Amino acid sequence: MGNKIVVAVGALVVLLSMSVFTVTETERAIKFRLGEIVAVDFKPGIHFKIPFINNVKKFDSRILTMDSTPERFLTAEKKNVIVDSFVKWRIADVKTFYTSVGGDINQGNIRLDQIIKDSFRSEFSKREIKQLVSTDRSAIREALITNVSPYALKLGINIVDVQVKRIDLPNEVSSSVYQRMEAERARVAREFRSQGSEAAERIRADADKQREIILANAYRDSEVLRGEGDAQAADIFAKAYSEDSDFYAFYRSMIAYKQSLGKSGNIMVLEPDSDFFKFFKHQK
Repeated sequence: MGNKIVVAVGALVVLLSMSVFTVTETERAIKFRLGEIVAVDFKPGIHFKIPFINNVKKFDSRILTMDSTPERFLTAEKKNVIVDSFVKWRIADVKTFYTSVGGDINQGNIRLDQIIKDSFRSEFSKREIKQLVSTDRSAIREALITNVSPYALKLGINIVDVQVKRIDLPNEVSSSVYQRMEAERARVAREFRSQGSEAAERIRADADKQREIILANAYRDSEVLRGEGDAQAADIFAKAYSEDSDFYAFYRSMIAYKQSLGKSGNIMVLEPDSDFFKFFKHQK
């Protein structure tokens, strides 16, 4: 009797464990009844099922990454570029995801990869290499998300982000593109140098003009000051002469003697009785 109770309790425990399943915050679950979907989108926690009739499949609800293999795409000028990209996605509708790709993450990546590459092919065919290399890639990103999202939703997938990691040029294209870019940069540099030379000549000419104006004004002012100084000197001399003409004549003669006789090598041919030597004569 005791063994039967133990067996019954054990069977009840096993049956109860088969009747309970849990869903975490990072999972999405589907409950089936004999292979038919009967419930989806369970909240995190403990849930119940009928053993042997219901079975449950769980899926990762976190953001997943699909890292695409680099592939060649044609640009608007029919040049090849090698694009390396990745996609961030998550399951949006678990029922649609299960029915479209069997709930297989790898199969979802394969289907999504084909959709992404078709969108890349369409977007790159509208742009030239120069635009792809130099422009902001956010425009391409927004266009890809907008174009891909409706198709991804049909797979039960929500596109979180699409990013281009690298855009490379094949060897046969790189040299010609770089030569064109170098020629364009050289043209812009020549234009800047020409504008700089023109501005420098204009500044130099204006500086020369200002210099001439300043020198002319300075010469004018100096002549005015010199004239005023000469006038004042003449006035002072005239007043001094009027005060004592004999002393003024003597003072002027002393200055003349100093300037004429005070240097070696000077030769003067004058008559001894000329007025220049009158102060050398004995006067009573």
